[in-house]
Amino acid sequence: MQINFVKWHGTGNDFIIVDDRDGSFPAADLAFIRKMCDRHLGIGSDGLILIQPAKEQGLDFHMEFFNPDGSQSFCGNGSRCAFAYWSELSKGRGEAHFTAIDGKHMGCWRGDEVSVSLGFEGSVQLAFDGDDVDFVHNGSPHELVWVADPDAIEIMRDGPRRRYDDQHAPGGTNVNFLKEEAGSIHMRTYERGVEAETLSCGTGVVAAALSALQRNATQAPVTVNTRGGILHVEAEVIATDKFGRIKLIGPVTRVFEGRFSF
Repeated sequence: MQINFVKWHGTGNDFIIVDDRDGSFPAADLAFIRKMCDRHLGIGSDGLILIQPAKEQGLDFHMEFFNPDGSQSFCGNGSRCAFAYWSELSKGRGEAHFTAIDGKHMGCWRGDEVSVSLGFEGSVQLAFDGDDVDFVHNGSPHELVWVADPDAIEIMRDGPRRRYDDQHAPGGTNVNFLKEEAGSIHMRTYERGVEAETLSCGTGVVAAALSALQRNATQAPVTVNTRGGILHVEAEVIATDKFGRIKLIGPVTRVFEGRFSF
């Protein structure tokens, strides 16, 4: 048997996307999903996305996201790629309203870039683990570590140590190493579920922007430089130290399509 798929990436965060509107994909088979995402034995990706029928009237589709280890969470860059593929499937460039594991989102084109809304309305827990470490859960958990130079971090040592720390048990956390420079944020991410550094992480970028805003280190909209490219975060202050109306904006790229045999 074969499964048709398309490969997309958003600032280097790459995803396998499957049109599953007929419900035929074996979504309960996590071993199969892990195999597809494996960079040696499968297609290789930072996650798998299923485009499924809308779960509520008035919405356009549902995005089901799996990390390479089979776990699930919301994915910011994945949702931007999912919206772009939905535009291709629907043969239009209008906005779309869709659901993911954390609730409702809206996607739209801004020129050649994609903007996706996040339903998160909340604040960052400052000084979560010392003065330079913050934490926020915005659909995925993120520890924000402010450092002198993210490029100097031994991320495959320091990332897992923080990712599996007891205070994040049992699910663990993503870990982002940040620096503010000339009003923008430079970051690197160790991503749970991938268990490695990724070139970009959408929810991590949003978490970094909110951390910087709450620390008064910059102003919205926030530019975040990842190893895979530049993303922008819009956010509005809706109460003291509380943010809402958040949007993640950046480029997406269709890489290739193919068939996976099994």
